[in-house]
Parts: sequence; C-alpha cells; structure tokens
Amino acid sequence: MELNERFYKTYNNLPLALREEIILVVKDEPITWKVARLEIDNNTPLSTEILGKLAELKII
Repeated sequence: MELNERFYKTYNNLPLALREEIILVVKDEPITWKVARLEIDNNTPLSTEILGKLAELKII
C-alpha cells in the first residue's frame, strides 16, 4: 500500500475533533491532520516530507 493510501485510511478513521490536532512540526511549522491532507491532496513537495515522517513515526 502506498503512503498516501495509508494516510487516507488513517485520516478517514479519525474522529473529527482530532483532525485539528498537530501531528508533526516541519520546518518549524506545526502540521495538523487537516493541513497534511491539503498538502497530500495537492501533491505538493511538502507532502512527500509529511508522508515520510508519518511513516517513520509509524503513525501511518
């Protein structure tokens, strides 16, 4: 399963309130679940870094 598929599977199972929680700090900026989803939806360069870190931390 690709990292973005793993992300969406995890994201879709989150309670709505948790989607506002910070999950990472990238380049001194907090990344919430919602911000991560926006980046991944738009396939930005930052999305690759986010997916890599989430996989490394075994969040996805």
